[in-house]
Amino acid sequence: WRSNIPDDPVKVGNTRGTVVFATAGPNTRTTQIFINTGNNNFLDRQGFSPIGEVVEGMDVVDKFYSGYGEGAPRGKGPNQGLIQAKGNAYLEKDYPKLSYFSSVKFL
Repeated sequence: WRSNIPDDPVKVGNTRGTVVFATAGPNTRTTQIFINTGNNNFLDRQGFSPIGEVVEGMDVVDKFYSGYGEGAPRGKGPNQGLIQAKGNAYLEKDYPKLSYFSSVKFL
């Protein structure tokens, strides 16, 4: 799960509802994904290439717990290094209100 996934060119903007691999720079994508809950076009210039779009259920996404905010150091959210090192054990212990996907269907 820590292997890097080759980058794709950014062909569409990071707008509300797009699904994107997290990245820390060129050729650093892993299996961590996120859903843009707003217009984040500034991510386009950073190489965040949307791979899909939520076509139904954004009302559910809007109900995900957002109290932790952005990840450290900008917010109170999880530390990316600790997620990679410790996985869900770290998240479940330190972020009990975090929302998780239990199933996903790609069409």
